[in-house]
Amino acid sequence: MNIELRHLRYFVAVAEELHFGHAAARLNISQPPLSQQIQILEQQIGARLFARTNRSVSLTPAGKLFLADSRQILIQVEDAAARAARLHQGETGELRIGFTSSAPFIKAVSDTLSRFRRQYPDVHIHTRESNTREQITPLSEGALDLGLMRKTQLPDTLEWQVILLEPLMAMVHRDHPLANRESVSLAEMVLEPLVFFDPHVGTGLYDDILGLLRRFGTPAITQEVGEAMTIIGLVSAGLGVSILPASFKKVQLNEMRWLPISDEDAVSEMWLVWSRHHDQTQAALRFREQLLAAAMVDFFAENTRKNVR
Repeated sequence: MNIELRHLRYFVAVAEELHFGHAAARLNISQPPLSQQIQILEQQIGARLFARTNRSVSLTPAGKLFLADSRQILIQVEDAAARAARLHQGETGELRIGFTSSAPFIKAVSDTLSRFRRQYPDVHIHTRESNTREQITPLSEGALDLGLMRKTQLPDTLEWQVILLEPLMAMVHRDHPLANRESVSLAEMVLEPLVFFDPHVGTGLYDDILGLLRRFGTPAITQEVGEAMTIIGLVSAGLGVSILPASFKKVQLNEMRWLPISDEDAVSEMWLVWSRHHDQTQAALRFREQLLAAAMVDFFAENTRKNVR
């Protein structure tokens, strides 16, 4: 049996018009080829679909049954084509994003997530919180579409773009001698007991921040932990000082003070990362484009505020 979709469309047109001439005009073909295709369809099925006289055309019982099924098949094909088109255009499907714990605190990231959700509600966003090093393998293997991470050494399988140069800020207990200062320097911070990340955790902040401090001496790390929120908690308990990106400043505790760092290069880079060798879905491309645009807007807005001040 070799029934094509055009046979079904021709049949439905004739069944709805009950007139070969009208159906041919509707299909924008001539009547003889239409009659021939209907005959071929009947031969393929092995049943007459139409009862024809010189004056009328009517559906046979087999034709009535086949009409209902034909309409359903054509609807399913159209729906399948529409779903495939929407997926290709990035309007449906999945978007898998890895991010470090600070990424949701960044305005460009949170704004883009919110905007993308409103614009493409049928795209299911899967988020996976993991540190910088933990994202590298799933990004390379295609298990993640995009990653938001701190500056780090990446394999050749990945591409990246900076979305934010974020100031680093010092954290001290409210009773610390530095607590009432307008700002502190890295040279002052290196003299204090430091609450910091465990080197085995895999955060990109570890090398960045320690590299800055080691220009002024050897930091005395008294507490090593796995999460930034734990660092904030221990500083608020008075167990030392620390340094984190400014995005964490949204976490405000009465026992702790955030202080700007006066050194101009005390910044941390947030990267958007993706695979070189796995095709990006349209949804991932759209999100990437929106995030980079939002990051650029925020960059110019911040520079404008600095110039005004």
